[in-house]
Amino acid sequence: MNIYVGNLNYATNEDELREIFAEYGEVLSVKVITDRMTGKAKGFAFVEMANEDEANTAIQELDGAEIKGRNVKVNKANPPRKKFN
Repeated sequence: MNIYVGNLNYATNEDELREIFAEYGEVLSVKVITDRMTGKAKGFAFVEMANEDEANTAIQELDGAEIKGRNVKVNKANPPRKKFN
């Protein structure tokens, strides 16, 4: 399951998120989203977990939790939107 993590402190890195989410189950991938031009974090990330039950537990436990001084928003990620030209 793919999980959206928002309102992140800009200094939060992928290894830190992997460690936090690994407490709830197997983490397949972590991607902190960065600005293409500056390379700076945009304050949100996506975490992919192998097991849906473990992912749901992580969402319930971490939504509103404080990470590096900020209360994060954690929920199931929406599928990417299609771009129309």
